[in-house]
Amino acid sequence: MISTYTHVDKQHRFRMARIAVIALFFINGSFIASWAARIPAVQSRLGLEPGQLGIALLGSAVGALVAMNIAGRVSIRFGSAIVTVLTAIGLCISLPLLALAPNLLWLVLALIFFGATNGSMDVTMNLQGAAVERGYGKPIFNSFHACYSVGALAGAFIGGIVATYNISPVYHFLGISSIGALGILIASHFLLPPEPKTVSETEAAASEKKPLFTRPSRTLVALGAIAFCALISEGAISDWSALYLSGSVHATAGLAAAGFAVFSLCMAIGRGVGDYLAVRLGSAVLVGLGGLLSAVGLGLGLIFPWTPVVIVGLGLIGLGLAVLFPLVLSAAGQNFAGSGEVAIATVSTCGYLGFLVGPPLIGFVADSFGLRIALGVVVLLGLIIFALSRTVRSKPSKPDEATLTSAKLDEAAAPLS
Repeated sequence: MISTYTHVDKQHRFRMARIAVIALFFINGSFIASWAARIPAVQSRLGLEPGQLGIALLGSAVGALVAMNIAGRVSIRFGSAIVTVLTAIGLCISLPLLALAPNLLWLVLALIFFGATNGSMDVTMNLQGAAVERGYGKPIFNSFHACYSVGALAGAFIGGIVATYNISPVYHFLGISSIGALGILIASHFLLPPEPKTVSETEAAASEKKPLFTRPSRTLVALGAIAFCALISEGAISDWSALYLSGSVHATAGLAAAGFAVFSLCMAIGRGVGDYLAVRLGSAVLVGLGGLLSAVGLGLGLIFPWTPVVIVGLGLIGLGLAVLFPLVLSAAGQNFAGSGEVAIATVSTCGYLGFLVGPPLIGFVADSFGLRIALGVVVLLGLIIFALSRTVRSKPSKPDEATLTSAKLDEAAAPLS
């Protein structure tokens, strides 16, 4: 009986940690969507050309790429919980600075800070999610990314409302940051502390130096390429869909923000059913279908620049891109025995590199050839994903007896779905 109660208490601890990580993913998604929804307002206030905006967005990419590597190293030393909280609070501070920037230079500096805090939070909250998933003994990682999409939907919805009523981005971002900071402080009490290492583990770590990245096999390169293409596409839609609707399609500010909201909603739906579909269809088939669906959705929006068609196309893109990155990460971890963490780190780096550098590159192309041509590149990326989808092969994991016992107790205690 004592052992049973111990297991139940442990599962309660992991359940609370799961709720805390869900809250962090939700907050992070709402912040990114809030910025994406108000980019047209900031661009208009500063009078920026597409190329200048691309330079500013590149600042976010530079800040994130530098900070993500540092955050991972610091988390190894001090634990991901405290680093997650500190970087999340930093993100709350950085969001209002984007609206307060008086010119291009200050906007670039603000976006460097915004990118650094967001990139660091992204790495560390995913580390927390991985720790919670290990405690659960069953796949739940996709649910975290689904909550990110729900947060993005909420942020886009609120952004559409405040844009319709011409509320200043300063007041909008201050309100979002204040609410987010409160949620972060509450969630911080339930995050998992770093797992203590045994003497044998400490000695093994001292005697063996593992490489930061695995040697790039063909499979790993292909998985990294899929992640790169998928997150370039996601970043392009996040940063440029509202501008495409308001500029090229001449939609109102509210409808421009609504387009991103539809995209976020479909992302959340797709991730909610992604695990089920992966079991039924297989990861490779689902990734291939996702690539094709994203290409078709954006292609429709570019060929027929009419607001309803573009919004429907954004929904199809959201459904297509929804599970690509989680499935690629899962395949990386399951197909590289003994080096799954390193493989995941490699694929994650490729993916987030695409997410961060893709939007500014779209801006540079748009400055020379127009936004419709620039977004056409994303259609080609969807076709590349389809071509590489065969490399995504998942192998079912085999939990040990202790994990199975923990999972059964978790089911009996009515866990989160």
